[in-house]
Amino acid sequence: MSTKNKPLISIIVPVYNAERFLHETIKTVKQQTYNNWELIMIDDVSSDKSADIIKRYIKSDCRIKLIQQPINSGAAKARNTGINKARGRYIAFLDADDLWHPEKLSIQLKFMQDNNHAFTYTNYEFTDEHGIPNGKISRSPDKISYDIALKKSYISTITVLIDTNIINKKDIFMAEYKMGEDITTWWRLLSKYGEAHGINKVLSYYRRTSGSLSSNKLKAARWRWYLYRKHENINIVKSSYYFMHYVHNAIRRRI
Repeated sequence: MSTKNKPLISIIVPVYNAERFLHETIKTVKQQTYNNWELIMIDDVSSDKSADIIKRYIKSDCRIKLIQQPINSGAAKARNTGINKARGRYIAFLDADDLWHPEKLSIQLKFMQDNNHAFTYTNYEFTDEHGIPNGKISRSPDKISYDIALKKSYISTITVLIDTNIINKKDIFMAEYKMGEDITTWWRLLSKYGEAHGINKVLSYYRRTSGSLSSNKLKAARWRWYLYRKHENINIVKSSYYFMHYVHNAIRRRI
């Protein structure tokens, strides 16, 4: 299929000891109905065969790129390395163990072009360790403002697509935290550029694995408070207001 007049989409994937999932993750990109993409995979000094697997795919598909970090630095720095190297007008994010619907890029790009949206997201469905969807869907509102995003983390990184013709690339770079680096980026974009817009379709699949950073709920809650107070510099009254909403929504999601 010709890529003439199709904007390039750069897909950023941090990789760390993901050999169990990489074949599926790369396959989910190669099966996209939209074909003008580059897949930038940043290996964060994996001790397994992740880099070798990626190198084998590179031999048969020049759209796939491998960047090997000199030292292990975490997902945020790996994503920033990928963003810096990205050549595409549009930037998407995927994690090394997650999956996409085959029409994810096609549907989302058309939605953005038809409506002149700069920052978009989609619904997503959780899967088990084996990538099998479990019917639990995270649905987001049609629009999300900075105020709404502070109350609940609607936007999943693997659902995001950003137009760098409208959003300055430097604003996409993530704070190099071990947790919440993506959330603070979305807050920055919403605060500076206005609302993000959503597609009410499941186009991404979030694999739940044991030992993931987000699985420690108490640690996540403490970190959320830190981000309100120290990263966003929100006063204690407003931070308490947003934190109550955050806790309430987190509890509702698990009922």
